[in-house]
Amino acid sequence: MRNPVLGYLLLAPTVILLGVLVGWPLIEAVVLSFNQFHPLTRQPNFVGLRNYAEILTEEEFWNAFKNNFIWLAGSLVLQISLGVALALMLNRSFPGRGLARTLILFPYLLPVVVAALIWQWMLDPLNGVINAGIEGFGLPAVDWLGEMPEAMIAVITVGSWRAFPFVVIAVLARLQSIPAELYEAAEVDGASAWGRFWDVTMPQLGNVLFVVVLLRAIWDFREFDLLFLMTGGGPLSGTTTLPLLVYKEAFEVFQTGRAQAIAVVMLLVMAVLIAFYFALSRRGGTIDEA
Repeated sequence: MRNPVLGYLLLAPTVILLGVLVGWPLIEAVVLSFNQFHPLTRQPNFVGLRNYAEILTEEEFWNAFKNNFIWLAGSLVLQISLGVALALMLNRSFPGRGLARTLILFPYLLPVVVAALIWQWMLDPLNGVINAGIEGFGLPAVDWLGEMPEAMIAVITVGSWRAFPFVVIAVLARLQSIPAELYEAAEVDGASAWGRFWDVTMPQLGNVLFVVVLLRAIWDFREFDLLFLMTGGGPLSGTTTLPLLVYKEAFEVFQTGRAQAIAVVMLLVMAVLIAFYFALSRRGGTIDEA
């Protein structure tokens, strides 16, 4: 006989822990967003919706908002396409496949500070190996982190390089569980390699890609450390995203209330995007079995 009370009791510690670690800071953030703080005494002064009105009418906020979506879209497209392509390659038998599967994890395991320093050296306009290769073909050197749109292209590339192993791992695990009979039946029916990929592989990857895109979108939308270390939001504000703007408002100009307001707007935007993504996926039947 089922005991619902026992189930609630078993869930209570987890719910309480999540409430303390997630719920309370979230409530505090919302409350603080309705206040301004004295730069010296740090005493709050309730101002209602003034912080939201100010940030939503400033060009700096909308520029960061636009940059955030350029960064998010570019990173997702590049890392998903690269991750799926490499997963398909690593799913095939070839000499050294085990070593290749191990080495593919290197970017994901590398600390972000180390990765940023390595790429800054490689992208250096004077001594970087990338410009040295470009000049070897008779082309002019590029200031990758000092000009736009080169800086945005560079950070999207580096961010995708760090994240694509996650996609590879998730997709490769699903590829290895697809029954071989499905491919044999498609081959008997005369399906080409592209036809087998589109009609057999992609439907089987639907649920995995749903989760991967969802997680990577959440993580990339709030990405801070890589962008901060690579460009600091520059040149000018060319790569300034909403997380970097929150940092600037809170720790450079000491406008804690405005910083919290931007963070709350980020949360609301992300919630809307996730809800839209779920609705779109359910309409397409992607997560019917999930």
